[in-house]
Amino acid sequence: MRSTIMIKGNKSGMTIYLDPNAPFAQILADLEKKFRESAKFWGAVQMALALEGRSLTPEEEFQVANAIMDSSQVEILCLIDQNGEQIRRCEHALNEKLMELSAQTGKFYKGDLHRGDNLDSEASIVVIGDVNHGARITAKGNIIVLGELKGSVYAGCNGNADAVVVALDMAPIQIRIGNFSSRIGEKNKRLGKGPMLAVVEDGAICTRSLKKSFLHLLNFH
Repeated sequence: MRSTIMIKGNKSGMTIYLDPNAPFAQILADLEKKFRESAKFWGAVQMALALEGRSLTPEEEFQVANAIMDSSQVEILCLIDQNGEQIRRCEHALNEKLMELSAQTGKFYKGDLHRGDNLDSEASIVVIGDVNHGARITAKGNIIVLGELKGSVYAGCNGNADAVVVALDMAPIQIRIGNFSSRIGEKNKRLGKGPMLAVVEDGAICTRSLKKSFLHLLNFH
């Protein structure tokens, strides 16, 4: 029996083609089966999802995303369409939220940091952009990079070992938190797929993948 779905990867996540003529219930069943069978292949990852082949209502899109997440460790962060309209809406909503955060804390930076750039904060800071090799961020609170982290970061620079570092793509040269330091060594070596969290545990800096939205978990001060 011909499958009603076809999965392919893209640079932001995955694209799934849905048979326009198959019953929607059959598509959901095929999705659940496919992702159960391939759960080890995908692992615990976060990604964006694009759907092609048929028009879906918001409720049907929700059911598709749930079928994937219930059958695997894949977390669907958002749905995108081919003309990018949903991406623009997501970016607009993110910017609105971060502008609200900026108004509350005054610690919000939009733009890429390049070699030789140094960004200092007396509190926590959110950077919308990439932190390239040779750039450095220092903050007394948390450091959140909504982009690639390839430079050096120093969170909790006042000795606060409870501070954290988060990046959507983490490949830093050095991470410091409080009085602890971890030099990665190999230039731009990624520490994992998708968003990553760096914290101090048992007297050392460790990193782990984030499976859920993290901004609401952090205490900005």
